[in-house]
Amino acid sequence: MPTVDTTHFTPDSLSLPPLPLNRPLLMIGHGSRDMQGRQGFLDFAQAYQGLDSSRPVVPCFLELTTPSIQEGVDQCVAQGYTEFSVLPILLFAARHNKFDVTNELDRAKARHPQIRFYYGRHFGITPAILELWHRRLAELDQPSENSSMSSIPRSETVLLVVGRGSSDPDANGDVYKLARLLWEGSGYKTVEICFIGITHPRLEEGFNRARLFQPKRIIVLPYFLFTGVLVKKIFDITAQQQEQYPDITMTCLPEMGIQPELLSVLREREIETQLGQVQMNCELCKFRLAAVGDNTGHTHNHDHGHHHDHHHHSHNHSEHPPDPYAEPEAYHQRIWQVP
Repeated sequence: MPTVDTTHFTPDSLSLPPLPLNRPLLMIGHGSRDMQGRQGFLDFAQAYQGLDSSRPVVPCFLELTTPSIQEGVDQCVAQGYTEFSVLPILLFAARHNKFDVTNELDRAKARHPQIRFYYGRHFGITPAILELWHRRLAELDQPSENSSMSSIPRSETVLLVVGRGSSDPDANGDVYKLARLLWEGSGYKTVEICFIGITHPRLEEGFNRARLFQPKRIIVLPYFLFTGVLVKKIFDITAQQQEQYPDITMTCLPEMGIQPELLSVLREREIETQLGQVQMNCELCKFRLAAVGDNTGHTHNHDHGHHHDHHHHSHNHSEHPPDPYAEPEAYHQRIWQVP
């Protein structure tokens, strides 16, 4: 199975706009039990710190590995800081971004009442990220001595975008939107979308759908920032598919990793937190309000706290807030009943 090698980006020549403030940045990654995945995030944070030493960049993880969010906050407090910019290094806004990270920040504030958070946006769908994928796909069209991939036209190629999968329909919908924007005008035969976990269609079904178009090549795009258990599973399944269907050339791109486009988006997100210009998707806040409601449709007392002038974090959670995703079927039924 042809794969595409990736080289880590060296940010020496990347020029980013200056930061208005010297406020420390807490960079929160999802976390992975895979050591390569964990190190990929730490390398990304180190590369971003290397672009600007005016303030500390503190990497931490939501789950599965250390340092934890609490440890990251404690590190900043120990250095005398009381105000923090916080960025979730996540591609889409789902459970982790909307609930889990914010709950951890509430826990930190309960332990350190003097601190104040300025919570920023996830990466989302941006022109820079679309350009990153266009550039990566264009590289596959370049002649290579070790591959015949470039000889297969785009018109005979299907893109297969693989998302992580979420219990949040908003995040899953964004994967479809991203894939469609990427495909428009690209010249590829079509694009199929699937997920590696939690929701459907799964990767195997994605391959089934892609083959219906009788392509000569399928390009698999794992929509992940860093490697890990799931990315490696995507590679393994692609290799199995290649063995089962040898007449179709299957190419699996690696995770995004350290890329100039991602570092530029990260700087935009950090500046937003410092200028109080975070553009949250508040039109869909009804999803969060509904998610914490009880079975009668009433919502619990929950101050959303998205102040757009300075966007500090002030969610009034209880010590053990309800888990809106504990019963996925009930969640999905309730979420779409909100007017």
